[in-house]
Amino acid sequence: MASQQQRQAAKRNVKKAQAGAKKKQTLKNLSSSTRTALGKEANAVRRGDQPTRAELEREARKLNISGRSKMGKSELKRAVSRAKD
Repeated sequence: MASQQQRQAAKRNVKKAQAGAKKKQTLKNLSSSTRTALGKEANAVRRGDQPTRAELEREARKLNISGRSKMGKSELKRAVSRAKD
C-alpha cells in the first residue's frame, strides 16, 4: 500500500504531466498564416509535388552530405540542391 507521501508525489507528477501536455499544443498557438502555410506544404507532399523529409534524407545520404540528421526539411532541400549543382 502506498504511503501518503507517495500518493502526494504521484498527484504532483500527474499535474505536471497534464500541464506539460497543455503547453505542447504548439499548432494551436501558431498564427493563422503559419498554420495555413504548414497545411499547404503538407498537401503538396501528399500530392507528390514535394519530397518528404525521409526522401530528402535518403537522397542526402547518397550524396554524402554531413550533418543531415540534424537538419530540418528546408535545410535538407537546400543542401541536396546545392550538392546536385
